[in-house]
Amino acid sequence: MCSTLDRGIRATKHTPLATAYKTTFVGTMKLLRFIPEPLRNRYGLTALGLLAWLALFDRNDLWTMWKNQRELSRMDEQKTWYSGEIDRTREQLHELTSNKLLLEKFARERYLMKRDNEDIFVLVPEK
Repeated sequence: MCSTLDRGIRATKHTPLATAYKTTFVGTMKLLRFIPEPLRNRYGLTALGLLAWLALFDRNDLWTMWKNQRELSRMDEQKTWYSGEIDRTREQLHELTSNKLLLEKFARERYLMKRDNEDIFVLVPEK
């Protein structure tokens, strides 16, 4: 025999609220099929949230790391260029200190130095 309590429960099963809950539950279950298994529990969601926070909102996010890496490579190129320039300048300094005629030529060409009885004419090409 059915008691009145059973009848009350059975009567609520077919109410619009119960039907809406059942539809929502079925929709949620269909949606859960597309979510990978490890992300269906709270630990997977927490790990995913942490990774998203680190990748997008942290002080050292992916965009900042990419910009820093690009700047580092640019600075490495500058470092090699400056090292080459330093080596070239050291060679010139060694040549200038070892040869007096070369030192005089360098001083005349670079700094327009002259002897007392000479005049210097600088020819500048027209643009």
